Amino acid sequence: MSKTNGRSKPDIALPPLTVIEDEARRLNALASSSATFFPRVAHFLAQEMERARVVVDHSELRGVVRMGSQVRFCDDRTGEVRDVVLVYPHEADITLKRVSVLTPVGAALIGLSVGQTIEFQTPGHDKRSLTVLGVSN
Repeated sequence: MSKTNGRSKPDIALPPLTVIEDEARRLNALASSSATFFPRVAHFLAQEMERARVVVDHSELRGVVRMGSQVRFCDDRTGEVRDVVLVYPHEADITLKRVSVLTPVGAALIGLSVGQTIEFQTPGHDKRSLTVLGVSN
């Protein structure tokens, strides 16, 4: 249980993730190589890859956030809906709505399916919750 405004509420269970084998391997390597410079988000990404179901076949990933996916999600606290493309760090450009998987939002989105919600911690130690509304690959 976590506390919010003095009231107890149940923690949000982490949703199941699905990742394709090649991306899982690359993302694990990225998390390892980034641990020194981005320890918190690299650790979060590594944890997400550890708990992900890894598949070989792309056909199992319909409606699942992958690298290069265009993702529509809702910030559950503010109600703001955003459309982004999930990319590797060297491709990131927020002006083009290209969000790195090595950001808290990017690491939270990878492997989620449409309709799933995930809660995660921001660099400022706030809790944030996102719900995936749509995915196109």
